[in-house]
This record gives sequence, C-alpha cells and structure tokens, in this order.
Amino acid sequence: MKLYYMPGACSLATHILLRETGATFELDRVGRDKKTESGADFMALNPKGYVPALQLDDGEVVTENVVLHGYVADSKPEAKLAPAHGTRARLKQDELAVFISTEIHKGYSPLFNPAITEDGRKAAIDRLSSRYKLIEQLLSDGRSYLTGENFATVDAYLFTVTNWSNMLKVDLSAFPKVMAFQKRVTARKAVQDAMIAEGLIKAA
Repeated sequence: MKLYYMPGACSLATHILLRETGATFELDRVGRDKKTESGADFMALNPKGYVPALQLDDGEVVTENVVLHGYVADSKPEAKLAPAHGTRARLKQDELAVFISTEIHKGYSPLFNPAITEDGRKAAIDRLSSRYKLIEQLLSDGRSYLTGENFATVDAYLFTVTNWSNMLKVDLSAFPKVMAFQKRVTARKAVQDAMIAEGLIKAA
C-alpha cells in the first residue's frame, strides 16, 4: 500500500492507524502543487485533490478519512481499532467518527483561511468550543480514550484535528480532559513514529 499525505494534515490519522496495525506501506508526500515526492501527478491519482489517499496493493486508490480508518481497522481486527460491523459498539464508534469529521474537522476549516475576519474567527472558535464540550463530557468518566480503554480509529482522528489548535491558536484550556487525551495519544509509539516520519517532531 501507499499513503499519499501532507505533513500534519488529516492524513496523519490514517498514517497513525497503519502503524498501529503494523501494516507494510509506503509514504508519498503531496506538495501544494499537487505533485508527489515520487514525481507523480496527484490529481491523476485522486481527482478530488486532497489527502488522504490510500493506494491499495492492486493499484486502486481509496479516499475519505472515515472510510480509510475503517478499512485499516478491518484489515487487522486483532488490533482492536474498531468493533465488528453490525454491533452496537461499531454503530456508536461510527457515529463518533462522523461527528469528528463534520463537526470538529470541518469546524477548523474556516480558521485556515488567511482572509477570515475577527468576527468570523470568533464564530468558528465558539462553534468548535461547543463541540469540544461534548467530547469533554464523554471523557468525564475517566476513560482513557473516546470509546473506553482501547485506542481506536476515532482517537487517531480526534488527536490529528485537535493538534491543529496549536498552529491556529485555538485555546483549549477550558477542556482539561481533552488536553490530557492529547498527551496520552501523543505518547503512543505509533503516533510518535508517524509524526517523526512526517517531520512534525524530531526523533529522541
């Protein structure tokens, strides 16, 4: 397999999950010019033009965060990154995945626009805060991760998008359980290895 990524982008979640499963894969960085590090035309591979994109062993390219996370988890059930399909637990985890995608991931999108007004920035952060309140409540029972004590696909996803708060100067100090969650996930070996590989942190 080959993962097309941009450093620190939402593709980091799929990268983390691939490492959590011990999968064999290659990385190919996508530039702003839509050319990959290996010299490929990313638009020809993925006309949508955004990461992540995962090229399977037979050459087919699959996209979209939630889909890729589920695919990676299902490829190695023993890693316990997602419950079995058809179970109530999978239903609830999929619900969380879509919430992160539509309400938190997309909630950050306006903040990447350099032309955003102060009013627009405040509105975007207020909306994000209302979503993080729900995550804070979810973690309030002392669980280590979003669905309990097992690290799951949704944890990699939430960690990745919440990491943008540093760069975008979104203050999450009102959510101490979310911040503690970020530290726990950061400490995982697969997360450290993925971030080192993407040049986001330096190797110890």
